[in-house]
Amino acid sequence: MKTRVDKETCIGCGLCSSTAPDVYEMGDDGKAQEISEAVAEGAESSAQEAADSCPVSAITIDEP
Repeated sequence: MKTRVDKETCIGCGLCSSTAPDVYEMGDDGKAQEISEAVAEGAESSAQEAADSCPVSAITIDEP
């Protein structure tokens, strides 16, 4: 599973980094970023929950 954050869409609310701290973090620009493009095994459900919860749909999840 791969994930991507659209920086232009992200509003920096921090919901993703609090929902899936192993997958997303807040960057120096105040916007979310993926820690690694490939989601670590065991973090898939929290990554999907973060994507589903994003208020502006800035997170994309790609299944392999």
